[in-house]
Amino acid sequence: MKNTLKRILSTLSLTAMCAVLFSGMLPVFADAGTATTGGLSVTPIIMIVVMLAVFYFFMIRPEQKKRKQTEEMRSKLGVGDKITTIGGMVGKIVDINNDLITFETGEDRVRIQVTKWAISTNGIQKKEEGEK
Repeated sequence: MKNTLKRILSTLSLTAMCAVLFSGMLPVFADAGTATTGGLSVTPIIMIVVMLAVFYFFMIRPEQKKRKQTEEMRSKLGVGDKITTIGGMVGKIVDINNDLITFETGEDRVRIQVTKWAISTNGIQKKEEGEK
């Protein structure tokens, strides 16, 4: 959530800087015979809208898709699935209790509990992707 807000704020600040730069070019666009409304050029407004669209499709939308896929993967986890945590620990799920997942690591069968948001990948999904 914080990363998304940071990206939106950085996008808006970049857009504002570009708007300031383009506002100095208004007389140039007006002299070139572009369409004007009330003495102001429409071109900078169009450029800002295009920049916002580009930022949305290249920064915000892919992040939302990735987050949705990760949440879907976490909701489909089951006992026996091999997982990797965000910290890099690898193991096999032995119990799922609401938001807590218990998994075993290694041959000594050490059990560790983590929350669902701490799971980064599902080993079974990686096998399927590798087979394709």
